[in-house]
Formats: sequence, C-alpha cells, structure tokens
Amino acid sequence: MPTAAHAHIGRSVLRVEDEALLTGRGAFVDDIGVKPGTLHAAIVRSPLAHADILSIDVSAALKSPGVRAVLVGSDVKAWATPFAVGVRQPMEHWCMAIDRVRYVGEPVAVVIAESRYLAEDALDLVQVEYRRHDAVVDPEQALSDRAPVLHEAVGSNLVNDRHFSYGEPDTAFAAAERVISVKIRYPRNSCTPIECFAVVAEFLSTDGGYDVLSNFQGPFALHPVMARALKVPGTRLRMRSPRDSGGSFGTKQAVSTYVVLLCLAARKAGAPVKWIEDRLEHLQASVSATNRVTTLEAAVRNDGEIVALRYDQIDDCGAYLRAPEPATFYRMHGMLTGAYKVKHVAARNRVVLTNKTPSGLVRGFGGPQMYFALERLVQRIAVELDLDPLEVIRRNLIDADAFPYRTPAGALYDSGNYQGALRQAELEGGVSELYTRRDQARREGRLYGIGYAAIVEPSISNMGYITTAMTPEERAKAGPKNGATTSATINIDGLGSVSVMIDSVPQGQGHRTVVSQVVADVLGLEPEDITVNVEHDTQKDSWSIAAGNYSSRFAGAVAGTVHLAARQIREKLAKIAAGMLGVDADDVVFSGRKIYAHSRPEDKLAFHRVAGAPHWAPGTLPQGVSPGLRETVFWTPPQLTAPDERDVVNSSAVYGFVFDVCGLEVDPVTGKIHIDRYVSLHDAGTILNPALADGQSRGGFAQGVGAALLEEFSYGEDGSFLAGTFADYLVPTCCEVPDLRILHMQTPSPFTPLGSKGIGEGNNMSTPVCIANAVADALGVADVTLPLTPSRVHALLGTSDPPPQAHINVANDQPVANAKRGGLALNMSGSVDLLAKPQQVYDVLLDPKALASVVPGCHSLVQVAENHYRAEVTMGVGLVRARYVAEIRLSDLTPPNALTLDGSGLSALGSVEGKGRVRLEPFEAGTRLHYDYGVSINGKVAAVGSRMLEGAARIVLRQFFEHLGRKAIGEDVSLSCRPSLWRRLMDWLGGRK
Repeated sequence: MPTAAHAHIGRSVLRVEDEALLTGRGAFVDDIGVKPGTLHAAIVRSPLAHADILSIDVSAALKSPGVRAVLVGSDVKAWATPFAVGVRQPMEHWCMAIDRVRYVGEPVAVVIAESRYLAEDALDLVQVEYRRHDAVVDPEQALSDRAPVLHEAVGSNLVNDRHFSYGEPDTAFAAAERVISVKIRYPRNSCTPIECFAVVAEFLSTDGGYDVLSNFQGPFALHPVMARALKVPGTRLRMRSPRDSGGSFGTKQAVSTYVVLLCLAARKAGAPVKWIEDRLEHLQASVSATNRVTTLEAAVRNDGEIVALRYDQIDDCGAYLRAPEPATFYRMHGMLTGAYKVKHVAARNRVVLTNKTPSGLVRGFGGPQMYFALERLVQRIAVELDLDPLEVIRRNLIDADAFPYRTPAGALYDSGNYQGALRQAELEGGVSELYTRRDQARREGRLYGIGYAAIVEPSISNMGYITTAMTPEERAKAGPKNGATTSATINIDGLGSVSVMIDSVPQGQGHRTVVSQVVADVLGLEPEDITVNVEHDTQKDSWSIAAGNYSSRFAGAVAGTVHLAARQIREKLAKIAAGMLGVDADDVVFSGRKIYAHSRPEDKLAFHRVAGAPHWAPGTLPQGVSPGLRETVFWTPPQLTAPDERDVVNSSAVYGFVFDVCGLEVDPVTGKIHIDRYVSLHDAGTILNPALADGQSRGGFAQGVGAALLEEFSYGEDGSFLAGTFADYLVPTCCEVPDLRILHMQTPSPFTPLGSKGIGEGNNMSTPVCIANAVADALGVADVTLPLTPSRVHALLGTSDPPPQAHINVANDQPVANAKRGGLALNMSGSVDLLAKPQQVYDVLLDPKALASVVPGCHSLVQVAENHYRAEVTMGVGLVRARYVAEIRLSDLTPPNALTLDGSGLSALGSVEGKGRVRLEPFEAGTRLHYDYGVSINGKVAAVGSRMLEGAARIVLRQFFEHLGRKAIGEDVSLSCRPSLWRRLMDWLGGRK
C-alpha cells in the first residue's frame, strides 16, 4: 500500500509527559496510594565494612512505639535463598547480611512500623554485636595473598579470570616498530537521580506470592533472579512499575535487591510495607560504576598505525557480584578495538571483590572505563611519535566502505562513516579556530589544550554477552543465551482510540512522546490521538527477559517494534477499508485522520469509522479478517547470536559513533579548568525526535563532566564511605556544565526497523576522556587521573594546595596519629584559655560525675575500672545523629599538668576511635589547655564528609571546653546550655495559654 512521507518522525514535537510533571501531577511510587494498614520500613545498616555478626538483639526495638516487626537474617534464611551469581563461584549474596557484613551500609535488619518516623526512631534500639575484620578497598591489593578474603568459600577475592586472543597479537607485538602503553585507574562514581529507590511490597498469603510496586528499571532478566531468591515461580512475583520515574541513569536495576528484602519484610509484618530510600542511603549503599585498573599496550608503526592491542583489566565489583555483573566488563568485549581497524587483540579480564558497595549498570556501563584507557592510549601514541592526535585517529579509523564491519572480538558494526564524521566535526566544530586559540594562549604563557575522543556507542544488548565470562565448556553445559526480545502492543477501541503498551519502563526520557509520533505516522493520525501506557505489569503485559530501560534500547528496539506492530494493525485496517471502498488493500492510504484509496482520494472515510467496524459490525468484515483490533509484536535482532567456542561475541545489535573535541584552559593558580568549547558529533542512525536526542546527549555530557572534574566515591582504608553528602560527592550544576555544541550525522542502521540507534550513553563514554586528553595536552603530562579536581591539577603542575587551617587539620588520605587507620581522619590541635586553675580542671577530668556533665551529648558515664569509663553519647552531624556506646580511658597521668585521653565508640551508624594528649599550663588568669588529638570516624557519620565534620568538631570542642571551664570553677553547667530555638518557641507558646 502507498506510504506517506514521515509527518512526525524526525520532528521536535513537545513532550506529552511534561504537563503532568510541571503541574505536580506526576505518578511516582511515593505519589501512588497504598492499601489501608500499609506499614513503613527503615533499614539497619552495617557501620563496618567487614565484620562477623555475632548477635542481633531486637527486643528494645520491638517495644518502641508503633513498631510491628523487625526482619533479621534468620527470617531471610528461612524464606529466601541467595541470588544467582553470574560466574561459577561458591559465594552467597543474600538480600541482607546473614552472618557477615562486607560493606558499609549493607542491610542487617529491617524495622517495620506504622510510619517511617517511628521506624527510624527504633533503628538505634537494634543492638548488633560485631567482630571486626580487616578490609580491602584497592582492587590490586585485593589480589594479594595477604589481603583479607571476603568470601571464605571462594578462597580468594579473584572470582573470575579469563584470557582472550583474537588474530595473532603475540606475533604483532613481537614485530612491532614501537610498543606504547598506559596504566589507567578509573575511579568509582555513580548517578544521583532526583528520585531514589522506592518499593511497596505485599505478601499474598493466599497463594504464597508477592505483589510489588517499584521503580525497578530492568533488565527483566532479573525478574527470575528475584523470584528464585524468594523461592516462588515467576508467576507469583508480580512486578508493577508506575508511569513516572525520577531518573535512573542505570542505577535502578539495583532496586532488585530491595524488592526481595521488602517482600520478606511484608511477609514478616503480615501487611504491605513501603520503603522510600533517602539520599544518604542511595549514595552509600545503592550502586556505583565499577572502578577499573587497566594496563593497555599498543603495537604501533612509526606512522601511528595501531597494529595490535593488549589489555590487562581488573574490574572492582565491590563486595558481591550482583546480577547482572560482570556485565560492565563484557558489554564492551566485542568492541575492544573501539572505532579503529585493529586486527589483533589480546585481553585478560579479572573480576575482583572489595569491601565496597556492589557495582551495577551505571549509564554507559563499561564504556567510560574502556574508552578512558583506549583514547588516552591514542593520545599518548601521538605524543610519543610526535604526531598530530587528530591524524593518528584518522589513520586508524574504520573505512566508510567497510560496513557492516566485524571486529576481531566479534562486534558487528552495522553502519557508519567515521572519516566523514571527523571532517564534519572539523568543519562545523571550528577545530582550526581552536588551534589558533591554543597557539595564541601559549604565546601568552597560558595553559590551553585540545582533546579528542572517537568512540563507538553500543545499543540493544545481546542477552548472551555476559556468558562470555564463562568458558566455552561452561557455556556449552549451561546452554546458549542470546537475543534481545522486545514487545509492543497496539489496541484500537470501538471509538477508534489508539493505545500503545510498551516494555521499556522509561525513567524520564520521553518514550511516550516518541511512540506517539511513530504510531501516528503509520496510521495517518496526529501524536495527540495516541495514548501510550508505560505502566508495566508482569502479570498482564507482554514482556521478555530483555524488557526494561537500559543499554539505550528504546530508539532501535522499542520504537522499532512499535513501528512493526503499527504496520500490522494498519494492514488489517487496510483490508477492512478496502472492502468498504471497493478497492485493493494495496491501494489504501492513511493520512490526515482519514483512510482512502490512492486512486480515489476524494472518497475518504474517517479513521474511527473504519476502526469501529471490528467492534460494532464484525459480521461485515471481509473474509479472513478476525474481529478486534489488537496486535502484539515480539522482535529480536537476528544478528545477536550466542558467543561461539572462540569467545567471539556480537555484544550489541547496533553501534553509533561519537566524535568529541574539547578546547580548555587551566588556571595554574586556582587549578580550575575552564572548558572553552566542547563539540560532540553523533551518528545515531535515524533521529526520531531531535530535541529529545539532544536532551539525551546533554544529559550524558553533564554526567561526563561530573566524572571528569568532580565525582568520586571515596573510601577509607577500613572501607568507610567518605562521600555520603553532596558536600563531598560533588555533582555538576548548570553553573559547572558549559554549553555543548551538538552535531549530527545520520547513517541509518540496516538492522533496526526504523534505522535508529541509541544516543543516551555516548557522551558519558566520550566526555571524561576527551576532557582528560585536553588537560594532558595543556599541561604536557602523561598520567591523568579522574576526577580532575583543583588539588589533582595542582599535583600535575607540581604545586601544592594552600596550607590547611591551623586549628583543625582534616585529612582523608593520611593516617591519624596514634589511631587506627581508615575512615575519615580528623587531626585537631590547639589551645584554649580557662579561668580555673590547673588542679581544678584536672579534678574534673578525673571525676566521672563531673566529666559526664561536661561531655556534649553524654547521657551516662560509669566507671568500670580505674581511669576507665563506659559512656553513652549522642553525636550529630547535619541530619545524621547517632547514639554511641563509648569506652573512655585516661593514661599517662602527670597531675595536674598532663594526661592522655583515648576512646572508641560504636553505634548503628558507625564507629569512632581516637587518642590525644592534653596539657595544662598555668598562666595569670587561670589555665591554658593545649590539646593534640587524632580521631578516626567511619560508617554513616563519616559519610557526611570532611566539610561537615570539621564544622561539627569545632562546635563540640568549643562546647566541651566551655563546660569544662565552668565546671572547674563550680558553676552549674546545665545553666550554660541555652535551650534550642524550637524549645524556646514552644515554651513561649505554652506560656500564652
């Protein structure tokens, strides 16, 4: 039948999602009503990175007001099993720690109460006794024979080690004119969606199943993993997704752990249970990208041609290999050569466990890590061979006439013109102007650099690529896995209204908008005529294990499958209309909300009239046409086959191309990096909605800028998480993200129904290394480590940061004197003048009752031995407050002139230990007290970061010394404690009664 030109595809129509979001009518998990009697959960998390759980006492928590139940490890063992693991190792990953904790923030109990507030109040009442083990946070150290082992049944922290060879890399390296190498340490970072994890779970006692509403994004290959962990068939785990989700960027695949945990909490409580993750929980314990150590070598000719590559990669997946890991490694495995026509490749991939949060599918997963090594290497080749980096890139790019192009490791690049893309970027991006700016800046003594990155962006993941982590023999035994099945359903009701159901579970990208454009084009309607339902339900909707929102599968797979379903329903409508019009179905045209014959355009039928026939008059349908108008289509790319016996794998269905150029200047005084111009050219095949495509590129770019300049999950040597607030985990705002000049080239894919490819992840792969290459060019350095904070820039320049404040020195990366290493270290020294005499001050320090009255937040202090006390003290930093059980000891007493004070404390939110020397020096007005103290803090309190803790330490010291001086001269310390503003306001209001 005749087809009209696209009326809507390729246009930047307004998003249909935005009106509800901008007027406060979004439908997020927390907005959706719950059943009467629904309870709320708060999670007790480990304050230690590595420890045995000796006992858990929940009796006090169960007596707390409103608390209905507490879920503990014994419940989990009775009702669940460990999650399936992606490699063959005897490790156990439960939804909650059973007998050992392996990272700070790991769940150890769940308090279930009538409100979240009451549940939070009861957290401190759950008493957990731990036996601490040494922790390991560096992946290279984790491989040492002396490293603490996380999973004793495995016997090592190395859980997967595979060697690969494609072509003849050994021969190529032996004959190489030059061998050039880099060693890269890519840091941990993550995403910060505006909406964190959310789960509402109910145990259905009638059939032993579970009903779950969550913002889980997929892949739905994790649905059977969750069902198996809950020991139920897949049909008895109903997973529902709301219409709206406040972003994800890959993180919400990790909701799967909490789905199982909250299902068990609901079973324990005998009622539905709701849990909304808070920001500190999300940063500390949800998910992060893997940090990776890569040694990459290239065998090159003197003209810059790359003959062979040799990778040695270590991926740090955290405390557990949580499904679908090691996906971060193997998503990119087929494309280890990137955009280059390298024929010989060798790789060693090692998956290592450390005492950190388990990793997952953060935006672009695998791409940022791999391309940072590969594109840094290309820049180093140019420098060491004294060549133009752009010419080295150009010389090695795959030729335009080579597509479809098969890489040595198996990726089948569908389409592209990489050389043409470079020419377009040079011309339209003003590269020659950047050269002029750099030359001018350098003549003036300024630090200006230009960086490039050429990357291939995969989309629509092969569900079998992860099995490349297995040996061919293991795969043969398990059976082949491959494909990427997508489903879409289109229904037309009796009034001609069109509705579409898709399996993509969008997280804010605008899928409803694009789907309405696609269907409107096929059926000759307007986008506003199409209703798109994205509320996914595993018990009612069509889906497969590949369903979900990940690997940029929407444009190529989901929108393409919608197009196929729309064509099928159009063919049925054409047969019905042909009977009404008395023409052949091939002559029927759909346009302008009308259906007519191409040969008789004046004789038009309203769309709703034709669509109503199968509902209102099925007896009039042509022979062979069934009643109803509903079509469901399943589609999978045939190019996605299982890995073969040589470990050759086409890890994705289609491959876009991104070429970035960055010009920047470095301020040698402040260490600040100013991005002068950033150009990004994308070839994502057919662009369905240019505005949304550009929005995805800008989002990926902003995240890439954060990874390059700001973001890093930092840990202490003892596994303490040190980036638990936005004061220490810095994310870019609109002020830090420069303007992005976006260019497009379109080479439609022959492998997808609409010729489209993904575009949402490319800049998060290309931007970090492009900026790093520009900084390396500006500073003339070889080794660049992210993020490029001012302190790191100063280190590259050979200068140092300004000296710290004299009163309190905060150091994250140095040991605390006389205190255990690890955690967040505060080194405090100084002096304060007190009005009392030295002996009076000394007497207070040795009097338990007096000492209790001067320690801020002290609830009780009892003497357990000479100069040895046990105390309960509340410590608060920002919104984080914890009640510590502390041991305090006095030693090296030199009355009344000096003593040593040391102590340790443990709470549900972390541990603290320290040691210091106090000297009392008489002077005319009283006593000058000198202190030199070191303290190590870890757990949730440490996660608030050095900035907030520095301020809190100042306040606590000031209060302590003020109270100490007053107590020493006989004043009532309680009178010096001014009531809070809130208490004074309440007292004033009460006085008015």
